[in-house]
Amino acid sequence: MQPDATPQLLLDLSELVRHDARSGVQRVTRGILTALLAAPPAGFRVRPVYDAGGYYAYAVAGGDQDGAPRQQPAPAGEEEPLRVAEGDVFLGLDLTLEAAVRNRAMLDDLRRHGVLLHFVVYDLLPLRHPEWFHAPVAAAFGAWLETIAALADGLVCISRATADELLDWLDLHPPTRTAPLQVGYAHLGADIAASAPSGGIGADELALLALLRQRPTLLMVGTLEPRKMHTQALRALERLWRDGVDVNLVIAGKAGWLLDQLGPSLRAHAEAGKRLFWLERASDEMLLRLYQDSTALLAPSMGEGFGLPLIEAAQHGLPVIARDLPVFREVGGEHVWYFSADDDAELAAALTRWLALHTAGEAPASAAMPYLDWATSAERLGDCVLRRRWYRAATVKLP
Repeated sequence: MQPDATPQLLLDLSELVRHDARSGVQRVTRGILTALLAAPPAGFRVRPVYDAGGYYAYAVAGGDQDGAPRQQPAPAGEEEPLRVAEGDVFLGLDLTLEAAVRNRAMLDDLRRHGVLLHFVVYDLLPLRHPEWFHAPVAAAFGAWLETIAALADGLVCISRATADELLDWLDLHPPTRTAPLQVGYAHLGADIAASAPSGGIGADELALLALLRQRPTLLMVGTLEPRKMHTQALRALERLWRDGVDVNLVIAGKAGWLLDQLGPSLRAHAEAGKRLFWLERASDEMLLRLYQDSTALLAPSMGEGFGLPLIEAAQHGLPVIARDLPVFREVGGEHVWYFSADDDAELAAALTRWLALHTAGEAPASAAMPYLDWATSAERLGDCVLRRRWYRAATVKLP
């Protein structure tokens, strides 16, 4: 038994404690973590944990170069293994594909000790579109989803659209288990300042912010990867530039995968540093300024679990131009201007239409888009995993 018998909410941060890649998933992890530590759910102690190699251990509070609080592994030799009791809740908040599979026996042992297991599912893209990912990643994701579907008491998605996709997949691939598997969803928050943000704006970035005010600026936010459609957007902007349309394209996101030629193309482009800008390591502070100083967010992604930049943009009154995806409709509603484009020519035409609407003052405004802060997002997550208010039960097979 724990010295304090209050049930624990065990937040698995196995990736974040070792390396904060500043990805969208880790921005979510930091936001939820910060909210739960600031206001623990009634009746629970919030305890961040991590995979210490063969067992789970409690993370310890630390700081980084920005002075923001962080969770980190305990010093070697000082690790404190989990001590659990019936009624504790384990939440796989971070995305740890290999760890969940590797630790299947440990997770199963937690269940036998009365710990409820829950995992956050951010999207199903590696299963639905494996061509957008390296083959090992798609395979690891499939193994992870099969593992948690077999072990978990509940799976929490970040949108209803993603929950519906997960339930459809489970209908076709029902896990073998004796207990029900619940599926829920909780929308994400949009408050960078409340998610332990990184700080710092360099002199070059300050100069860039001044340049953005000279002409309309389209902002893209996200890692460079196939589904984000950066190449289509760049080709569309090239068409606009050739047609004499004076507009900036700013890309804020690190280099990702399967786009080996895009990075060099961006750096060597004739418009690089003039009307084309790629910020590979923009801090959260700089991202906030970009949301404030741009003309519109451009979200041409072909697949998302949620679309966090849409509500981050709306929080700053930045108009949003987004591909017509069900999840974007769920998040943005009538406060987004939607387009469909099979190629760069169609996207260029769509952007031309939006620019005309914007000039005429007729483009949809985003400021009234509903959104949650991280505290409310954490509360919605707790509705599922702590208060058991689920969306639907998944299809399962009896052994």
